[in-house]
Amino acid sequence: MFKDHFIGIIQFAIEKEQEAVDFYKELQALVKFQNQKEMLLELQHMEEGHITVLENMLKEDYNNMQLKDEIQDLKISDYLIEIDPSDNMNYQDILITAMKREEKSTKLYKDLALKVDDEQIKKVFMRLSQEEAGHKLRFEKLYDEMVLKEN
Repeated sequence: MFKDHFIGIIQFAIEKEQEAVDFYKELQALVKFQNQKEMLLELQHMEEGHITVLENMLKEDYNNMQLKDEIQDLKISDYLIEIDPSDNMNYQDILITAMKREEKSTKLYKDLALKVDDEQIKKVFMRLSQEEAGHKLRFEKLYDEMVLKEN
């Protein structure tokens, strides 16, 4: 029974990551400058890497799945307004969009973990939340280094 739920959870997560891949592909078609396209392509590849991580989770012994240490949260995205994708996006806008997407994913998995009673399923959702929090941290650090320090 748990195995079926576990597989369903991971497949759901893979679908969400694929949506992110498609989102970054669509943004690449919108933006005008090559450096923006390259940044979005890098984000696309990162999301594709997340799919690989999730697919590997299907091969893992989920009974022995370990949670990571708590992921640092710089909370930068907490104070930023979500940006609608457009052809006028700059580097800062792209980072904000990426942070906000990861923030939502982190919250989604954390909320799902709080709603289930099964401890193994809860652990899977918490692990997925930690993965997304790590991605958000990466974007927050980039934002801190490339945007906040320049201002």
